[in-house]
Amino acid sequence: MVRKYIKRIVIVLFAVILVSTLLTGCIERESDVVSRNVSKEADNFNVMRRLTVFNIRTDTVLMQMTGRFAIKNEGNDELSIICEVDKGVYQKHFVYLNDYTMYTVEDLSGANVSPYAYEFEFLPQTLIPVKITANELKEDLRNIINDEP
Repeated sequence: MVRKYIKRIVIVLFAVILVSTLLTGCIERESDVVSRNVSKEADNFNVMRRLTVFNIRTDTVLMQMTGRFAIKNEGNDELSIICEVDKGVYQKHFVYLNDYTMYTVEDLSGANVSPYAYEFEFLPQTLIPVKITANELKEDLRNIINDEP
C-alpha cells in the first residue's frame, strides 16, 4: 500500500517538474524576441545601418559604412560585412580590428534612401578622405565585365 502512494507521489512530482520545465521554456522576455527579430531583419538586408570604426587612442573616426548590410564578428579581430548592392547582388568586405580600435553599428531605419546604396568613408586625419559609393563600384564592375578601361 505504501509503495502505491510513493509511486503516485513520484509520478505527480515528475509531472509537475515536466510541466514547469515546459512552461519555463515558453516564457520569453519580449525584449529577447524583439532583439532576435531585429537582428534577423538586419541580416536579411531590410534595415539601414551605419558601421563606424574608431581609433580609441586618438578619438578619431577611421571608417564609416552606411547601407543595408549584414555584419558578423568573426572572433579573430575581423568583421565580415556582406552588402546588398542590387537585388540579388552582394559584396563581401572585411574590417580588421586591433587593440586600439572599436566599432559601433547603428540602426538608421528611419532614413529615406535607396535600399541598394551604401557608402564607405575612410577619414584618418593623415590621409585625404576617400569615399567609395555603390554606384562607383557597379560602374567599375560593368567595366570589368565589358573589358573597358
